[in-house]
Amino acid sequence: MEFEAGHYMAMAMFLSFIVLIFTGYPVAWLMGGLAMIFTAVAVFSDAYLDTFFGVDWGYTSILVTRIYAVMSNWVLVALPMFVFMGIMLDRSGIAEDLMSDLTKLFGRVRGGLAITVVFIGILLAASTGIIGAAVVLLAILGVPLMLKHRYDPRLACGVVCATGSLGILIPPSIMLVMMGDQIRISVGDLFMGAVFPGLLLGALYTLYILGLSWVSPGAAPAPEDAEPVSWNIVKNVLRSAIPPATLIIAVLGSIFFGIATPTEASGVGALGATLLALARGRLSLRGLHGVVQQATKTTAYIFALFVGATAFSLVLRGFGGDELIEGVLIGLPFGKDGVVVVVLVAAFFLGFFLDWIEITLIILPLIAPVVSDLGVDLVWFTVMFAVCLQTSFITPPVGFALFYMKGVAPEGVDITTVYKGVVPFVFLQMIGVAAIFFLPKLVTWLPQVAYGN
Repeated sequence: MEFEAGHYMAMAMFLSFIVLIFTGYPVAWLMGGLAMIFTAVAVFSDAYLDTFFGVDWGYTSILVTRIYAVMSNWVLVALPMFVFMGIMLDRSGIAEDLMSDLTKLFGRVRGGLAITVVFIGILLAASTGIIGAAVVLLAILGVPLMLKHRYDPRLACGVVCATGSLGILIPPSIMLVMMGDQIRISVGDLFMGAVFPGLLLGALYTLYILGLSWVSPGAAPAPEDAEPVSWNIVKNVLRSAIPPATLIIAVLGSIFFGIATPTEASGVGALGATLLALARGRLSLRGLHGVVQQATKTTAYIFALFVGATAFSLVLRGFGGDELIEGVLIGLPFGKDGVVVVVLVAAFFLGFFLDWIEITLIILPLIAPVVSDLGVDLVWFTVMFAVCLQTSFITPPVGFALFYMKGVAPEGVDITTVYKGVVPFVFLQMIGVAAIFFLPKLVTWLPQVAYGN
């Protein structure tokens, strides 16, 4: 394709964002500020350097309408409700009880403590979806216990980081809500499509733990003082697992069976989590105030990013950034599947530097129309894209799960140990992406069954 002046401005704008993100300045203001700065540069250049970029203050004023469309979007109401649900369940103490009971159930199995972390992580992912809370909770509960039983610190840290980040994929996922909104596809379809890929990753983690404990018994030994499994232990596990599992079924089942939209189901989840905390004696007025306050802060952070990303994307498109990306992708000599692979590889490497929110709000809306025009199923592609973005939580230098882990890690566990621990799980996630690529039914089967296609 032929490069125009605006295309160079678009590239300069994007590269400036990647460089400036390492300053630690709030990302929302960084994106909005760059939009204003590059608009000013275009206006100055048009006035004094005899150029024409097509971007001026009149064009950028469209931002007001775009922001109103974001804030009035009914689908996005689900975000604060799912955030509230996750924080409330975190306060209910479910994970602590499950860790205690499952440790006894799997205690005699080599690698059983790490498998317990995976099981609880999947349950937390399907009920909370708050990555920071899940990683911190699993780290506090699981890492000291595994180190006490002489587990390899790298395995202990790696399984916590990888499993704790499953919440961004396994529904109800705020990432999938945002993706569905950005590219105008059904959030319910994305939720259904992400179920098996999320469980697949959990299965891969479990198989890796079992394989490692067989090849290297010293990495995940069986506890010497574990008590025999009894019906009383099984009963306690069921008693701890059934309430959150019921809530998950109520939320996801109401979506899958067409009883409620994701927005309506998020209200069911928020109410159910509150009642569950109340039934467990973990809810007070002070505690409720804390949950509401934390949910408000998290929601405000997300919507501030919406505003910044909307401004950034608008100006980037004004410079022809969407045309540039479309021209590059269509010009690739790899065919439809090759283009998808290139996009996924690019998303993987962008995850080393950008958070999933920036990639979802800026990159995904630019590439999804191109991929769709090539005849690619958008639900399948988006779920693959989501699995790929999940690695952004466990890849340095900006992998947030790594920093959450290090912040609460026991004494003697350094950041190098954490980095080494996540490497096998990054490869396992890539195996998951490959499995979805070669077996699209992992994503498309459940939505097709739900709609009878």
